[in-house]
Amino acid sequence: MTRTYRFVQVDVFTDRPFGGNPLAVFPEAGRLSEQEMQRLALEMNLSETTFVLPPRSSGADFRVRIFTPRSELPFAGHPVIGTSWVLADLQKIALTPPVTTVHLELGVGVLPADLHVADGRATYVTMTQGEPSFHTVIENVTDLAAGLGVSPSAITDAGYPSQVVSTGMPQLMVPIASLADIEALSPAAMDTRRLAEVCESVDTRFILAFCTETVDPKASVHVRGLGHPLGIPEDPATGSANGALGAYLVHHRVVPFKEGTVTIRSEQGLEMGRPSRLDIEVDHTEGEPQTVRVSGSVTPIIEGTVRF
Repeated sequence: MTRTYRFVQVDVFTDRPFGGNPLAVFPEAGRLSEQEMQRLALEMNLSETTFVLPPRSSGADFRVRIFTPRSELPFAGHPVIGTSWVLADLQKIALTPPVTTVHLELGVGVLPADLHVADGRATYVTMTQGEPSFHTVIENVTDLAAGLGVSPSAITDAGYPSQVVSTGMPQLMVPIASLADIEALSPAAMDTRRLAEVCESVDTRFILAFCTETVDPKASVHVRGLGHPLGIPEDPATGSANGALGAYLVHHRVVPFKEGTVTIRSEQGLEMGRPSRLDIEVDHTEGEPQTVRVSGSVTPIIEGTVRF
């Protein structure tokens, strides 16, 4: 017997088609098994695909499972923002201006997403991430640099540590000294075995390389997202990692500092031809991040059905 499931594909962290990070959302996934979800994520072949289910936790409006082509993730940024927007666009969320909050049950617990509403539609979405935590610092960057295909000085000359940070999923922040150095990174030419070993040694599967020299003068940081262990050689916009980066930038005082809330704009995906803009807010007390929010726009691009 053939089953049919509809999906919506959107571009996240962009206000125009063919930018940002693509996401496929299956809004009625209650009858899919975990194995079928994984096979569908592989078939969609995007960095992530989400499946919306009835909630199991009190206080949650929906349960959302997130899959890369290889494995399930407990938490990710652009899937939360994109899925929230799709649910609102499909009128599965009753929108009340100026802001409607939806609570999503994820692998890390229930987290809120704020839908900013104008003229009856969600214009952009703000997600609140988990409490920031700071983990391993890589003291000797020789293997990391070799894996990335850069000289160690391209990392050390930046003047900040290569460190694992989490706002729900541990990810390795790698400072790069210049825009030229970060633009020259080539995921296809990287030593994936060595990168996998480095990531495994610090308990992460994703690297966010960044520099403070930017293409857009309004941006604070230029970012490359590298996830070879996840089956994602490069990600055009990474909400969870940029949230962790925001906490890192405040903790190490990399960006202009002010008490209360620091605002940061991240540009990503330019080298992939998918320009993305992520707006980050970090609430902190004397430089110690407390709460991280990441915001972005969503653009619908494809609607369809899968039959199997």
